[in-house]
Amino acid sequence: MRERLAAAAPWLARLARLTPRLPAQIAGGASLLCFVIWAITGAGSFWPAWVWISCALIIGLMVAWRWSRLAPPGPRRDLETQAAFSIVVWVYTVLNWAVGGGGSFWPVWVLIGFGIAFAVRLEWLRRQGADLRPNRERELTARVETLTETRRGALDVQAAELRRIERDLHDGAQARLVALSMQLGRAEEGLADRPEIAALVRQARAEATAANAELRDLARGIAPPVLSDRGLAAAVEALGTRSPVPVAVDAQLGRRAAPVVESAAYFVVAESLTNVAKHAPGARAEVTIREAGDTLDVVVADDGPGGADLTAGGGLDGLRRRVAALDGAFELASPAGEGTRIEVRLPCGS
Repeated sequence: MRERLAAAAPWLARLARLTPRLPAQIAGGASLLCFVIWAITGAGSFWPAWVWISCALIIGLMVAWRWSRLAPPGPRRDLETQAAFSIVVWVYTVLNWAVGGGGSFWPVWVLIGFGIAFAVRLEWLRRQGADLRPNRERELTARVETLTETRRGALDVQAAELRRIERDLHDGAQARLVALSMQLGRAEEGLADRPEIAALVRQARAEATAANAELRDLARGIAPPVLSDRGLAAAVEALGTRSPVPVAVDAQLGRRAAPVVESAAYFVVAESLTNVAKHAPGARAEVTIREAGDTLDVVVADDGPGGADLTAGGGLDGLRRRVAALDGAFELASPAGEGTRIEVRLPCGS
């Protein structure tokens, strides 16, 4: 009982705040006065009850109006106003029925009429496309949409910046290292009569070549040029060709997705094939890419020993996080002895 009272206390406090003080005092005074007159005149039929329910009707309509004004202007507030007034009037009819001696419960017809009116109004508002959700829900929905849009914009900016860095590395640092290697090669040829210095130049040339190779791998890891130039299907086929394990690629795409989506799909395939080569060097892998409506489906499967685990962290967990950042789905199935299958679904709608 105590818990019920505690739960009802906030509602009672809110009702007290919504009750207009002066009209309530006037109604209370009039009700008390009628009771005193009834008692002085010798009681009899308890006619003050009609005064009480009439005062209750006036106060109830005021409370209903003030309660409905708490909602922001719009179709939902109008609907709540109609519902609040209907409830107050129906309660008034029930009190009239009770004070009048009961009998056939005719207030049910009033309830049915109010219910039909409310349903008709609700259906009309829905057909008009009115937003009838609570204000808090609308705010949260708008906030989620804003955050999704800004996050997608940030990811697009990040992808564009990575592509710019890749181009700068390719056209700048890599080109300079190639030119340096060529100059060192010519210098080595001119030092044939000085073998010690030629050996140092040869070593420097080898270091420059190795640095260029590492820089090329770094640039390819940031944003493969083939991905930007020829699209996801060509980039994945190039991955399959370079992979140390046999890879069958089946990529059927009708149009190009957003760069950030293509980049995520590419690195899912790249990391998956790297894991196959590392943990199942004797296995065969299959890559399937399909465009299903506004979704890009990527499947990488192999017939290796299985046993891959997302909870262990590492590359697979990084892929899952990359996919989750795009509101995609990442699924891993890797039972021991039955191979590994990675399925990724990325939203690619405009």
